[in-house]
This record gives sequence, C-alpha cells and structure tokens, in this order.
Amino acid sequence: MRRAAATEPRRSAPQLVRIAAEETFAGDLDGHGTVTFLQVLAADGSASFVGVERFVGSLDGRAGSFVLADRGTQSSDGRVSGEWRVVPGSGTEGLLGLSGEGGFNASLGEKASVYLDYRLD
Repeated sequence: MRRAAATEPRRSAPQLVRIAAEETFAGDLDGHGTVTFLQVLAADGSASFVGVERFVGSLDGRAGSFVLADRGTQSSDGRVSGEWRVVPGSGTEGLLGLSGEGGFNASLGEKASVYLDYRLD
C-alpha cells in the first residue's frame, strides 16, 4: 500500500458549498419556495449548482405545492442562470398532475426573471 502526502493545501481546488434559501414569487406563480443548493465554487467566483425547491402557493390561481429540480451556473461577476423541472408526482391539491420546465436569470441579490412552461393533467 502506498501513502500519499500533500506538502501544501491545493488552493485552486473548487469548493463544495451547501446553500439554503427562501424565495418569494409574485405573478402567475405566487407563493414562496424553500430551496437547498449544492454548489461547486471555483476560485474566480464562478459556480455550477444543483438544487431542490418546494414551492407552496398558487399557479394561475390553483393552490397547492410542488417540487422543482434546479441546475445552473453562476458567472464570476455574479450573473446566475439555470433551468428547472417539476419533479413528477410532486404536485398537491389543485396542482396534482403538474408537469413542466422553466428557468431563471438574475444577478446575485436582485430579483430574478423566472418562467415555467407547464401542463396540468
């Protein structure tokens, strides 16, 4: 068996960062979301991430909740963009049978532009 020893920390290695956040939505998608992201953060501030978000509220006036699976990127200047999909079978109450996908764009700390193309079966 061989033993490897590091002589100094690898400063260029990306960091794994867990982020928990609360989001508020207004418009056709009206309510709040609770999301957990896992992010791979590079030394220059750019990142790739995946996440899972539970939305509770209403979609075009139909109340309920559903779960979104997110993935996206963050540029070194703080621009965030990504896409999401409704997790199959996650819709409740008036959102039973919901399916769809969408996306988002924002600068860190600012209001995001979001969309969701969906279908209710």
